[in-house]
Amino acid sequence: VQLVESGGGLVQPGGSLRLSCAASGFTFSNYDMSWYRQAPGKERELVAVIRSRGGSAMYADSMKGRFTISRDNVKNTVALQMNSLKPEDTAVYYCKADGWFGLQYWGKGILVTVSS
Repeated sequence: VQLVESGGGLVQPGGSLRLSCAASGFTFSNYDMSWYRQAPGKERELVAVIRSRGGSAMYADSMKGRFTISRDNVKNTVALQMNSLKPEDTAVYYCKADGWFGLQYWGKGILVTVSS
């Protein structure tokens, strides 16, 4: 099983980034996919989740209207479009897969730095 994040980096406040997570080794379409983040000195927090069927999405309050999660069950990828980025969005962003019977997988994370 692999979850590999890409697309992170340095961006100025107000800018945009698109993160992508490529999944392999499991039946992607059966898993809810989510993005988490962990800022320095803080606990890991949920950013957004997209359901396995139907594609309904939920967001943490501070990301609503700025972030959009999407998935492609053919390419086995999940993306996070981040707009209007703020310095407080600086964190390591992780991709996570949640399946049946408590199965869950994590990516290794990718750093996003929002700074001028």
